[in-house]
Amino acid sequence: MFKNSTTVLRVFEIEINLASSWFLIAALITWSLAHQVFPQQIPGLSTLQYGMLGTVAMLLFFVSLLLHELAHALVARSFGLKVPRITLFLFGGVAELGDEPDTAGHEFWIAIAGPAMSLALASIFWVSSVIALLTSEDLSQVHTVLSYLATINLVLAVFNMLPAFPLDGGRVLRAAIWSRTGDILKATKTSTKFGEFLGFGLMALGVLALFQGLPLGGAWQIMIGLFIVIAAKSSLESLQTKTLLGNQRVADVMSAKVVAADPDLSLTDLVNRIMLPNRVSFVPVIEDGVLLGHIDTKVLSMIDRENWSNTQVGDVFVEFDTSRIISPHDNAADTLKQMAETGERKLIVAEGRRLVGVVTLSDLMRLLQLLISLKARPEVTV
Repeated sequence: MFKNSTTVLRVFEIEINLASSWFLIAALITWSLAHQVFPQQIPGLSTLQYGMLGTVAMLLFFVSLLLHELAHALVARSFGLKVPRITLFLFGGVAELGDEPDTAGHEFWIAIAGPAMSLALASIFWVSSVIALLTSEDLSQVHTVLSYLATINLVLAVFNMLPAFPLDGGRVLRAAIWSRTGDILKATKTSTKFGEFLGFGLMALGVLALFQGLPLGGAWQIMIGLFIVIAAKSSLESLQTKTLLGNQRVADVMSAKVVAADPDLSLTDLVNRIMLPNRVSFVPVIEDGVLLGHIDTKVLSMIDRENWSNTQVGDVFVEFDTSRIISPHDNAADTLKQMAETGERKLIVAEGRRLVGVVTLSDLMRLLQLLISLKARPEVTV
């Protein structure tokens, strides 16, 4: 989901990643706390002290956010779902589930776990801040930081419980509709509408704030609203794709008539005899019926054209790589997801080392468009 992210640690075998945008929001939060919030609440400190308080509060806030996402992840794993990573980014954090929950009940408990953790943290920070205040005046700085963390965790819990998908409250709403109707797609469509309403509402408030002379706050509301709208639509499209392609196998969509190249073939002959006549940019390499790998235009582009005639396919082809090999029995929706995650537009279909076919992103998209058009006709059942 986040290509420009860095893994910083692993917790319970889950990768914890920081997206590049996280560093921006971390800096902005630290600056805001050190130059605006804390100087008003604790006057008389040095710039260095305000900077240290801002940094500590920012880090503890993101620890709280990480615990919020870990709550989602651990509950999801208890229901058998894979959670490969958690990513912190500009708008907060996300626990990347390997798949949708199996039941509405699972969806509910996964969704509610995050806000419950945030409420628990808000209570802990609030009680701790009161203790610090009552214990000694020397702990006023500790009290201020803990009060901030209690407030921000409460805001995080309340905002996330708004019934707007893909927020946690929207997922709770989806679970309720799913439980009542038995249709996850219908439930997602309904909760997504609430998400779009919230997103457009935030953007409208942001525009209003801009006209009132509040550029930073207005821009922030617009960006959050836009993110919610995009995330809601993306989640719905992803589920629709999975639903439509759910019963389709790779064998149903692949190209079974595949031209292959012998490793003894020169690159010139490969281009003139195979690629150009068949209009293909990707060619499996086979010897005596055994799949060795593939060669494509990307490989050719790395070799000077004048050397093509004296260079054989066997000298430069990409060797057999299981990451680009799929089974004809694999699910078409999973294959499309794999292409989206890896950026590969073509995959070899094989059983063991026997070539069966090739499936491309275009193949899958054509099938998806056909299924969408058929689904739009009420008399047709897909």
